[in-house]
Amino acid sequence: MKWTGTIAATASGSVGGCTFSHNRFGQYVRRRAVPVNPGSSQQLVITAALGSLVAAWKTLTQIQRDGWTNYALNTPREGFGGTIILTGQQMYIACNTPRIQIGTSVVNTPPVVFGAAVLTPPVPTTLVGATDVLSYTFANTDPWAGAVGGFLAVYISRPQSPTTQFFKGPYRFAGLTAGGVVPPTSPQTEVSPFDYAVGQRAHVQFRAMNATGQISPAVRATILAT
Repeated sequence: MKWTGTIAATASGSVGGCTFSHNRFGQYVRRRAVPVNPGSSQQLVITAALGSLVAAWKTLTQIQRDGWTNYALNTPREGFGGTIILTGQQMYIACNTPRIQIGTSVVNTPPVVFGAAVLTPPVPTTLVGATDVLSYTFANTDPWAGAVGGFLAVYISRPQSPTTQFFKGPYRFAGLTAGGVVPPTSPQTEVSPFDYAVGQRAHVQFRAMNATGQISPAVRATILAT
């Protein structure tokens, strides 16, 4: 509804059940809409992780914060069509949010070796529609595999059309393979959180996490359910 104010020339925001705003045609007022939180359980985990890590950053020592800043300056990331440099706090949060998501401990001490975690691209080999079990191979000589506290996290899409070759997201965390003094053997399996039928396409994303806190860029692959 178009509106002309008699007390204020312009108004914005909400009062009671009305929201005031304006566009190129002038002032208007509409019924206030109460937002609904559509977040899934996974989204709520990420939201909680971000909040806890922002708080945790303040409890780090100055030496630790300086170390994360130095690591961030020497570990540029790809984003927005080019290379970007994160702040120390941003890097701390970026490296630890996935660790909270998979249920492992946060790394407060910054990595002393610059660069992202190494991940030789894993390969999905089978996805059984009857059981939703995904099998994949990986290189157990990568650093994450040979240390306690290293992980390979696996994420999967909802079922897609077999003709869908590109998938941006979102992905759902499916499971992980943990590193150790004795590296895990390849292949490994995870049960998809989604039900698949024969012929549907799955898009799979892998991330390596080193015990030192380093995280790899996402590696993506795709497979048809059989």
